[in-house]
Amino acid sequence: MLSDPIAALATPPGRSALAVVRLGGRGAFEVARRVIRGFRTEPARTATLATFQAPDGSVIDRGLYAVFPAPASYTGQDMVELSCHGGLAVPGRLLTALHTAGARPADPGEFTRRAVLNGKLDLVQAEAVGDLIDATTPAQARAALGQLEGGLSRRLEELRNHLVELQALLGYDIDFPDEDDGPVSPERISRALAEAEDRVGRLLATGPWGERLREGALVVFAGRPNVGKSSLFNALLGTERALVTEIPGTTRDAIEAAAEFHGWPVRLVDTAGLQDATDRIERLGIEVSRRYLAAADLVLLCAEAGRPLGSDESGLADGRPGLVVRTKADLAPAGAGELAVSCVSGAGLDVLRRAVAERIFGERVALADLEPALTRQRHRDALARARDALEDARPHLGRGGDAVLVAHHVRRATLALDELVGAVDVDEVLGRVFASFCVGK
Repeated sequence: MLSDPIAALATPPGRSALAVVRLGGRGAFEVARRVIRGFRTEPARTATLATFQAPDGSVIDRGLYAVFPAPASYTGQDMVELSCHGGLAVPGRLLTALHTAGARPADPGEFTRRAVLNGKLDLVQAEAVGDLIDATTPAQARAALGQLEGGLSRRLEELRNHLVELQALLGYDIDFPDEDDGPVSPERISRALAEAEDRVGRLLATGPWGERLREGALVVFAGRPNVGKSSLFNALLGTERALVTEIPGTTRDAIEAAAEFHGWPVRLVDTAGLQDATDRIERLGIEVSRRYLAAADLVLLCAEAGRPLGSDESGLADGRPGLVVRTKADLAPAGAGELAVSCVSGAGLDVLRRAVAERIFGERVALADLEPALTRQRHRDALARARDALEDARPHLGRGGDAVLVAHHVRRATLALDELVGAVDVDEVLGRVFASFCVGK
């Protein structure tokens, strides 16, 4: 049931100054009265000092609680948030008391799921809640906050309204088929369909960079053995993740680590030096390297400063976007205009970070507000279905066409958007979205 009282810890368990416990649902205030001495529903949204007690009347803690009566709450249902001391014992006892008093443990993401079902958020905004919690870089947080505030939802709603208007035009054509010179010309319907296709296409075009923003762009180091790839990898991370020696071929496998370049998320991958290897283990490592190179958003082609690139190095990017990085710049001068770094002195590292961010995320690096983007595969799948439906509609336009079939395909596109924002109750979709949430959300 999605109305019965539930309770869950909304902050991570463990040593901390404070912990927050959420209680919500029909009957939440009755449960709170059994645990909070002197509980009152007024004043709402105001922190009140009180004693929290166990079912046997023993004191659990003294803390604060705030009341959020329906519908002016996160979920649209009655809610109470209790702040107690952190750690494991006090929050655990408080949760046990609430469960004993009549609230069941919340399922993962159940508070946010209730917010969606009660119209407080749409499904795209709900996913943004999870993205904001998981954000590790400023750009990810900005994008998630923009989505939570409805940036992407508004664009989807505008698109949906346009499709509904198109269905209305088609409805007139269906109801009055003999009015060839009526107020709705075939050209008007064709233009409206073309505009809808254009809007869907522009949204789908945001998918690749939206995915890179959410998951982190894949940046792969490539080059000959012993050119300083692992040293550069460690220097950019600020920690010793890869083993570095003067012996060529030390790196036998790909090593991946997350990093932040000027506020943007990247996944750095140190790979085995590419060469004609005779050792079986080294050959396996090189095969792994080539797979990473084929999937890279950007290849950092590393070569020592002061020497020309060999023919074997020039083709390492293999059609992927690449950036030549001159390593060991403290030992030899780099050429004019070359991007040179020294892992010994740190020279050029910040320049490299910015260059990587700008190459991958383009002009968005300089923007204060990020354009709404499709950040999940679910978003892209739904928009792709809408695009396909609109493409299926086009052959049936105009004289000799069938307006009923056009309307059918436009309706398919509208339903794809409805599923995307959660306007239709699809239990399988809701379950998939909220399965990865923490229980307190």
